[in-house]
Amino acid sequence: MRRPRDKRRLRWAVSWRAAGTAALAVSLVVGAVVLRSVALTPGSAVELPEPAPLATAGSGATDAPRPTASAGPGLVVVHVVGAVAGPGVVRLPVGSRVLDAVAAAGGATGDADLARLNLARPLVDGEQVVVPRPGDPDAAPEGTPAGGPAGPLDLNTATPAQLDELPGVGPVLAQRIVARRPFRSVDELDEVSGVGPTLLERLRPLVRV
Repeated sequence: MRRPRDKRRLRWAVSWRAAGTAALAVSLVVGAVVLRSVALTPGSAVELPEPAPLATAGSGATDAPRPTASAGPGLVVVHVVGAVAGPGVVRLPVGSRVLDAVAAAGGATGDADLARLNLARPLVDGEQVVVPRPGDPDAAPEGTPAGGPAGPLDLNTATPAQLDELPGVGPVLAQRIVARRPFRSVDELDEVSGVGPTLLERLRPLVRV
């Protein structure tokens, strides 16, 4: 027979084992509840950076270069020589006057004889503007391109190339003048398409019949 002391030890051992088992069970239950709670708790939202806005057609960074409204006014090219500070070739807008060409060439020098020059005359593309000095011989008629004919051209015998050298007359107009022959007077140039009153007056001292 077991002694009473042994029986008490056995009961205590059984009690501790039961208590340990119960504690373990409680721990497992609590752990399961905690895990379930964590799983069901919504996580904190992660804020993603907003994508950069796409460049629109109106943004300055992507604007395509816009064509200009126009290429600018036409130009006339003239050769300014004589009593000017900077003789040479100058380019000026169409409609410019002789005084503009003189100014573009640095202005007249102190010994220039401007009274012999029509400063208000419109420039002709390709002409030579001679600013004279006192005692200089008279230059070719104003408006004659550099290297132009020395005397009046005969409208009935001049070649198209010679007519092309006249101020305001290009190759097309030169052919029209040749096709209009014969001329009985310089005034009949007005009947040629492209020759108006202004050009006729400019050509009058440069041509003859």
